[in-house]
Amino acid sequence: MKTYATLGPACCRAELLTDLLGLGLTGFRLNLSHTTLAACRPWTDAVQAARQASGRPAELMVDMRGPELRMGPLSRPVTLTAGERVTLGPGGLPVEPDILAAIRPGREILLDDGLMALRAESCGEAVSCTVTRGGVLESRKSITLPGVELLRPALTAQDLLDLDAAAGQGVTAVMQPFVRRRRELEEVREALHARGLDRLTLFAKVEDRLGWEALPRWMDACDVVTVARGDLGSNLGLLRLPGAQKDMAARCRRAGKPFLVVTQLLHTMTEHSAPTRAEVLDVYNAVLDGASALMLTGETARGRYPLEAVRWLLDIAHQAEEDQK
Repeated sequence: MKTYATLGPACCRAELLTDLLGLGLTGFRLNLSHTTLAACRPWTDAVQAARQASGRPAELMVDMRGPELRMGPLSRPVTLTAGERVTLGPGGLPVEPDILAAIRPGREILLDDGLMALRAESCGEAVSCTVTRGGVLESRKSITLPGVELLRPALTAQDLLDLDAAAGQGVTAVMQPFVRRRRELEEVREALHARGLDRLTLFAKVEDRLGWEALPRWMDACDVVTVARGDLGSNLGLLRLPGAQKDMAARCRRAGKPFLVVTQLLHTMTEHSAPTRAEVLDVYNAVLDGASALMLTGETARGRYPLEAVRWLLDIAHQAEEDQK
């Protein structure tokens, strides 16, 4: 069982990363949706220092921007209150034109993996919305338009620049978001080959209905399928998420394809030192379903207890594996 922790302000010191590797952690994820690989040089240097200190060849994966829909940059976090009106686009919250063009009156708009929600009221160059579920919105958080499929290039210009820097910063794997077609993975492979990076492991994230339904047609083009439950849950709706995860697990088992499960595995541990019973059962069942890897995100990137969260993840996975013997 491989296990990964996401780097962030709470998880970036070489000493802590060394301790995590000492517990048995496989490696680290660096989310580039908000930043660039070059800007993260202090963190990748810390990973390299932890490798040397621990004597372990820790994996380092970069999660690319790809075709994912996100808010633009904000100068400061914005508080959204249920019932208030907000504007998306010119004069309001920054949203790219192709996203605005896909919104219609009455459509639901989910922000930050569904933590916040809007309802479009009127559409034009800008979109006027009512906040239906409030929260604090930060820069470049995800946008989901349930039922809408926007097709974008597999790699952005910034993704290509990040790949240029990958070899020099110790990257061992690439995670491609919102995979829906084999050709998207082929484009990533071509970009890796052009840079002499064929050895990098390619993780493919399933984050919407199209990617899930097309999984049998593209899964052999990646190394590891990633069940990315954040955007997937927003796109499908939470009630359909468990069935989708179970279906993908079964498909991967039949095909002999490794798969990783990620998002809110131990979400409570962002603020608390122990998980809930439901979270323990979730991780345990993912292992029983055949997951070859598990990943923590906010629990380590910004959580108060990154060391404890990794220890719990490893202990639950180990117990599940022992109970299967």
